[in-house]
Amino acid sequence: MTTPIETINAFMAAVAVKDYDTALRYIAPTCEYDNVPMGKVVGPDGVRAVLQPFFAPTIANEFHILRSLADGPLVFLERLDRHQLESGWVELPVTGVFEVHDGLITLWRDYFDLNTIMSKWPMP
Repeated sequence: MTTPIETINAFMAAVAVKDYDTALRYIAPTCEYDNVPMGKVVGPDGVRAVLQPFFAPTIANEFHILRSLADGPLVFLERLDRHQLESGWVELPVTGVFEVHDGLITLWRDYFDLNTIMSKWPMP
């Protein structure tokens, strides 16, 4: 059995390389993903519906963990998310809050400034 922080690290590593099938194995069927400035979805299908189109224009993704804290099932990450686009790298400071039970993410909230990313992200 992995620890909650190990689960989150494995999940983030899979998301970074856009391996959604592996990443979604860590998402509980009832997981609430609240991408705070953008809205909530539930479960693996909901998470995929947010991540796949968002990361579609990226060439590479890096999630730099600046600080992490685990307390029982709770994991807090202060991150610098870096996304390489055709126009160059875009950086976004993010704070993520996760809850992990039995190796599955049951809650995921990401807090960030929407204007920071939208001012640099290609629009469909």
